[in-house]
Amino acid sequence: MRINKYLSSMGVCSRRDADKALVNGDITINGNVASLGDQVNEGDVVTYKGNVVEDKPDYVLIAYNKPVGVVCSTKEKDNIIDAINYPVRIYPIGRLDKDSEGLILLTNQGEFHNLISHARYEHEKEYEVIVDKTITSDFIENMRSGVRILDKVTKPCKVKKTSKNSFNIILTEGINRQIRRMCDALGYRVRSLKRVRVMNITLGDLKPGEYKDIKGDELEKLKSMLM
Repeated sequence: MRINKYLSSMGVCSRRDADKALVNGDITINGNVASLGDQVNEGDVVTYKGNVVEDKPDYVLIAYNKPVGVVCSTKEKDNIIDAINYPVRIYPIGRLDKDSEGLILLTNQGEFHNLISHARYEHEKEYEVIVDKTITSDFIENMRSGVRILDKVTKPCKVKKTSKNSFNIILTEGINRQIRRMCDALGYRVRSLKRVRVMNITLGDLKPGEYKDIKGDELEKLKSMLM
């Protein structure tokens, strides 16, 4: 197994972070500094930034209701990892911007992270949005058919008006601040944005700042959707 994939599967870091660490000489295999593309075989001793990579940690997947003000980047202040203070190393699957709230999944398994977050898999993510003025039928149709942002047109998506100035939207792509950019392009400003579902995992009755373990039938159904 390639060294970057190995570290990701062990929950040490993402493949991207592993590649950076390889360039910096922070990874060894059997005492030798590893390079991009090196293979890890059974019995090899691997170190990451001076620490020996131990047996694969217990599987963790949690659903967290991220409050407004918490950031998903672990390098910034008021970040999601500090807010949760989980007893083992986990990291967010995808992102949810600082001004938004709602459901975000976190795991310690790199491969699981990649299967859910990568845009090419087109997994559904559902949001409830409140904007600053009355929603028109033209707005809904434009949102559904695609809006030009960042020199590209967004993919068609499901959009339903839920009140005078609120709507529900289901996306299958992950452009940074996508809903806010789409609304801005159509002359609307987002007042509130909450993610309520990722694939089959729903926010449910989780209060802001609370999390729950994903297990049982909910976990099995999620795994079946990823196969």
